[in-house]
Amino acid sequence: MRFQVRLLMFDLDGTLLDTAPQIAEAANQMLAALGKPALPVSQISHYIGEGVHTLIKRCLTGQPQGEPDPALFARAEPLYQAAYAANASHSRPFAGVVAGLEAVHALGYTLACVTNKPEKFTLPLLEQAGLAHFFSMVVSGDSLPKKKPDPLPLQHVCQQLGVMPTEALLVGDSETDIQAAHSAGCFVVTVPYGYNQGREIDLRTVDASIPQLTALRDLLEHPRVYKQG
Repeated sequence: MRFQVRLLMFDLDGTLLDTAPQIAEAANQMLAALGKPALPVSQISHYIGEGVHTLIKRCLTGQPQGEPDPALFARAEPLYQAAYAANASHSRPFAGVVAGLEAVHALGYTLACVTNKPEKFTLPLLEQAGLAHFFSMVVSGDSLPKKKPDPLPLQHVCQQLGVMPTEALLVGDSETDIQAAHSAGCFVVTVPYGYNQGREIDLRTVDASIPQLTALRDLLEHPRVYKQG
């Protein structure tokens, strides 16, 4: 498959940056302050991907769709936000991310970052990781009325950058990204190392899968098929 695209959009958590250790540390600080037991990093990493409010609710209830007592959530949210603000900058890019972005940027593709993470964390993280200069546009989880898996963030980026959705590709790590791309009419390519709530990506639902971002240039330039199955 050859992708005739001009715009490459990238998810943040689990695709560009390994944020799970810092998110888990902040979540466990929140739980400790509330007198609740700590959760394993592996469990918290399965809660990542649908925004900070969902993450906090899952940590409080231990359930993917759990709804904690509103008063408890109101106490928990500022505790998490403060703890994460103190350690978020320690997150680092996954292997191959910097080289992969450099390669496709040099080819002239327009790059954007589309994440469900709040802007107050997104922009500093991209700066501190040395990635911000790659992106012509960044859309965070609170930039618009809706976030992924709703197609609005992807549609918004395409509209603002003057690109048809059929000329755009999203690189992500989760079902949330896949649903957003399908609904927006974009191509979607996934990486296997991210945070898909503990599940493997169903390769039948994506256009391609690459082992890391260094393979993206090859995928775009040559009709090699990375997807298996």
